[in-house]
Amino acid sequence: MAADHTVRDADIAPVAALIADPTRAAILTALLGGRALAAGELARLAGVSAATASAHLARLLDGGFVTVLRQGRHRYYRLSGPEAAEVLEVLARVGARPPVRSLRQSRQARMLEEARTCYDHLAGKAGVALFEALRESGCLAGEEVTAVGERLLAGIGVHVAGARGTRRRFAPECLDWTERRPHLGGALGAAVTAVLLERGWFRPGAGPRALTLTDEGRRELAALFPGQVTAPWSKELTWHSPVT
Repeated sequence: MAADHTVRDADIAPVAALIADPTRAAILTALLGGRALAAGELARLAGVSAATASAHLARLLDGGFVTVLRQGRHRYYRLSGPEAAEVLEVLARVGARPPVRSLRQSRQARMLEEARTCYDHLAGKAGVALFEALRESGCLAGEEVTAVGERLLAGIGVHVAGARGTRRRFAPECLDWTERRPHLGGALGAAVTAVLLERGWFRPGAGPRALTLTDEGRRELAALFPGQVTAPWSKELTWHSPVT
């Protein structure tokens, strides 16, 4: 008698095999910041030779995890989209935290915990605090923006209608892998984060994906959400960006 087999809706084994290699996992993690990086930079971040990195990037290209951008003779790689980033973030949540073996690694870990990009939206303590502030101030109701939220976000330059009109999910919760609480994801999360960077309220930090809350950002966010006493920008806290 033939053995029964489980019916599969999707063949996840090839995808899992692509991510399972340590070098490819390091390359994909480096690309989680949303920026396009050259093969040489990815080789350095993964700790492998340029030839080895190129071989792994070819496999990731074939598997649909990354895309390549060409500028003259140069080739830059980035994640293929938010779906790829979501897969990696879920794995980060269930995976063990790597051991910290040096002062430099400790500083980098602290920076990522404070504020970082989760592909193209704000994560870490700052991202969680911003999401809580938007909900507590009545700007968000579930995955929709309220009239209050429309006014507040428009006031800082967020094009809510444009974010809503994309094919991407609008304003889902994204469970933060360091805080274990949600931050704002989706098209709205990306639009808000883009404005925070454009206005100089956050700036890129010293390490990949890390962001730093600026003095201007602290003042402006404290003014927008004055009742949020535990946020990184709260006037009640003496909070400083991690030393880089």
